[in-house]
Amino acid sequence: MSSTQHGGTFQPLQHRSGTLRDRLHSYTKRTLGAGGSLNEAVALPAGESCAAWVAVHAIDFYNDVSTIWAVMSTDPYLSSFRPGEGFPSGVEYRWSDSDNNKEAVSVSAPVYVDKVLGWIADQMNDERKFPDDDDEERALRVFQTPQFAALCGQIFRRLFRVYAIIYSSFFGTLEALDMAPHLNSCFKHFMYFCTEFGLLPEREIEPMEVLVKPIRKQYHQGRNPSNR
Repeated sequence: MSSTQHGGTFQPLQHRSGTLRDRLHSYTKRTLGAGGSLNEAVALPAGESCAAWVAVHAIDFYNDVSTIWAVMSTDPYLSSFRPGEGFPSGVEYRWSDSDNNKEAVSVSAPVYVDKVLGWIADQMNDERKFPDDDDEERALRVFQTPQFAALCGQIFRRLFRVYAIIYSSFFGTLEALDMAPHLNSCFKHFMYFCTEFGLLPEREIEPMEVLVKPIRKQYHQGRNPSNR
């Protein structure tokens, strides 16, 4: 897998034909392509590994967010943000370039997004963390470790923060480019999946509660149609 981050054209991370990830990815495509609901699309297919299902969606959601952000990445407006600016009201996301407890520093929202997407790409291109699944048994052993679960949790939390930044500071720009429906569709799919598998702590969601609450209500109504 590989991707070019925002100095050039973004290339989505691919699921190679015939692999475990490609098989799992195809479930979602078939469900939505056949007019299935988002609830059906995020549900774990019978007989498949939950950990691998989460791994595949981590890649797909990374592709979604990166494609949206690539539209913004060359806008000179991004350079106008100072450290600490551009985040949802009441929060500031800080960044550390080291995993060795190095002190996190204040960055602007656009810098944070670039750092996050670059970091996720590095994790997904590391064969030790996201193994090539030609050897399906080996891949599943990695996907089912506590270390992988922790990594995926961090990836999903950071992807949520990127969405929070986009909605807080860049929604108007994307709306002017007629990309708001695509953004909303991607975010809704992301939130359905996170809700299905409990991937986001409530404290992460709070800054976006106004947007998230109706989506989660729709998710639960889809699970229990009689409660509408």
